Amino acid sequence: MNAARRARRTAIAAMLLAASGAAIAQSPTQPAVTLPLPDGVLSQPIAERLRPSLPLEVPVPQVSREDLVDSFDDRRETDRRHEALDIPAPRGTPVVAVDDGEVVKLFPSKPGGLTVYQFDRTRSVAYYYAHLDHYAEGLEEGRLVRRGEVLGAVGSTGNADPAVPHLHFGVFELGPERQWWKGRPIDPLPLLIGTSR
Repeated sequence: MNAARRARRTAIAAMLLAASGAAIAQSPTQPAVTLPLPDGVLSQPIAERLRPSLPLEVPVPQVSREDLVDSFDDRRETDRRHEALDIPAPRGTPVVAVDDGEVVKLFPSKPGGLTVYQFDRTRSVAYYYAHLDHYAEGLEEGRLVRRGEVLGAVGSTGNADPAVPHLHFGVFELGPERQWWKGRPIDPLPLLIGTSR
């Protein structure tokens, strides 16, 4: 594990500890220092809002938490960072909502194929489900969904390799504008397993 990933994991662990309500002791003689958040880490206020939902539901329930492999920092073509978690599964395997919230956009895109953008119930984060084979019957924008509700099925639409169906799952911390297409990428793995690796 490289130094940047280790530093981010440490920050995530501290965030999860703080969000769990545990107090972090500080020296009375040392002032608190505000550091920029490492890439992939939730801000403290958003972490506190999400705390009741953690760990999130695994979006492909047939895959165990232990089998999830971190791919957030993996490099893709043109050396861009992946900023999501790929969950391989057979084509047609159900994909479910990881949390309660609202479907804000159903969008067929060139890279993501059939996608679902879901806001959590506090409208603090967007959950992004991509490369779907198809949507669940009756799924539409504006629909409120419950954790575990089927959204669609694993596929390989968009720029995914047709021979490797998988769910591309991303989490974005939303800005004040609450734009479904714009946010700060967050590593989904710690939110799915409830701890830092």
